[in-house]
Amino acid sequence: MSNEWLEIVPLALEALTRRWSLTSVSDRIECDDACCSWIGFATRDDGRRTVLKFGMPHMEGRDEIAGLRFWNGDGVVRLLEADDTWNAMLLERCEPGTSLRALPEAEQDVVIATLLRRLWKPVPTSTVFRPLSAMIDYWNTEARAREAEWPDASLVEAGLRTFDELVRSTATNVLIATDLHAGNVLCAQREPWLVIDPKPFVGDPAYDGSQHLLNCRVRLVQEPLGTVERFADLLGVDAERLGRWTFARVAAEPFNDWNDPMLSTLAKRLSASWS
Repeated sequence: MSNEWLEIVPLALEALTRRWSLTSVSDRIECDDACCSWIGFATRDDGRRTVLKFGMPHMEGRDEIAGLRFWNGDGVVRLLEADDTWNAMLLERCEPGTSLRALPEAEQDVVIATLLRRLWKPVPTSTVFRPLSAMIDYWNTEARAREAEWPDASLVEAGLRTFDELVRSTATNVLIATDLHAGNVLCAQREPWLVIDPKPFVGDPAYDGSQHLLNCRVRLVQEPLGTVERFADLLGVDAERLGRWTFARVAAEPFNDWNDPMLSTLAKRLSASWS
């Protein structure tokens, strides 16, 4: 997290505490999944318990506020207030707030699939949301800039080609969350489970299952074909496309540790089925 960006948070806190009638704001909450944001608990003057979030500017998370406005509480936390200049959000607090990670992975599959299918909605032609291809192009540029780190050039090249092929062949475009996994789903009172921290783009719904699968890595390594096919069935998407998106991300996404032996094994096993 950028120290320079963190320095502006106290100024924003002071201004927004007054504007949004907050009577108390906690210190920053330490959270493994909040690597690109400042998050604290806040209470409004009417007693409502909320969450105050400042999103660190970064490519993938640019349109979180717009996405929360678009979904308007349908499967996601409600956006109560927002400041686009500060990239600040006052959010519905999920209580008790237990992470979906508390459930076995097979049960996580059902919850994630149900939520994703609710989120996949067409967007107007004139929209602020970027196409998924913009993120894939960004990743591909980053990956090629780090070519010296590739332990298996043929595998990475296959992943990059797969990214390009999937983007070009996408027939269905809806608003997707892109970063939905069990750590970004919390138990709440308004609904049993709500999504937090979406990173919306417009693109292929089959892509949207890949993040959850990548967070179930051990199971995916042990049984890639069956794991992908079962989850694709829950999502109602094509299993081959979901498998190929997952392969491309493991093989070529530039933020992965290409020297991780488990990732290398997974990429090869996925490649054998779908590349």
